[in-house]
Amino acid sequence: MGKTAYIFPGQGSQFPGMGKDIYDNSAEARELFDRADRILGFPLSEIVFHDSPDELKQTKVTQPAIFVVSVAMALGRPSPDMVAGHSLGEFSALAAAKAIDFDDALRLVSSRAEAMQRCCESVPGAMAAIINLADPVIERICEETPGVVVPANYNCPGQVVISGEKEAVENACKALKEAGAKRALILPVGGAFHSPLMQPAREELAKAIENTAFKRPLCPVYQNVDALSSEDPEEIKKKLLEQLTSPVRWTQSVRKMIEDGAEEFIEIGPGSVLQGLVSRIRL
Repeated sequence: MGKTAYIFPGQGSQFPGMGKDIYDNSAEARELFDRADRILGFPLSEIVFHDSPDELKQTKVTQPAIFVVSVAMALGRPSPDMVAGHSLGEFSALAAAKAIDFDDALRLVSSRAEAMQRCCESVPGAMAAIINLADPVIERICEETPGVVVPANYNCPGQVVISGEKEAVENACKALKEAGAKRALILPVGGAFHSPLMQPAREELAKAIENTAFKRPLCPVYQNVDALSSEDPEEIKKKLLEQLTSPVRWTQSVRKMIEDGAEEFIEIGPGSVLQGLVSRIRL
């Protein structure tokens, strides 16, 4: 019999009002939002449900908001056979698989978001989406481009995001277009996520992850760094930290889950971006 995988989205899937329906209809979900407000020290639920989209776009708000909404949407569901999350979504997946308590996971997500925001402000960078070009060509051109520019997100066949120093990303985009990319589009983000430029954030987060208790998850967790399943708490912590400066291997993760028996992918969280990526990966 085919297996069920729960998949959790990352930053970029947020929208004003997300999670309001489950908040209104579930006492358990309301308790999560109320706890989040207390832990974070600011009214997350008020911002998500009522404030402007601009405030929700701030990394320090966006990441905890998506995490809380995703975990709330996972409440009461049957246990899956495996889980995975895209970037930030990996924290949601770990919480849903009971590898980490909600409160501890939220504190880590908040620390990660603040560290990444500080890193973006002190080490400016850029990201760009590359459409319709083979992965090896993108990897080669990134290697050949002077400066720091690397593949950051292997989202699906024909869609890779690169990340790094602004000038290097711009130069790589020109070369990638010349190599046949249909589009090479600079993204409206504040920094170079999943690149070596995130090293200061990684160093800042290392102690917080090390001092957080992780347990063996209820099911295998497929992690971004190597697209392999993990169940050992120490291995999970190590890969979670490495994720900040390493590419998100989403294409490879979904393929590995399919290889391991996944037939049904259920996206849990705001939006449906990952369902679209899974459909393209399965082609």
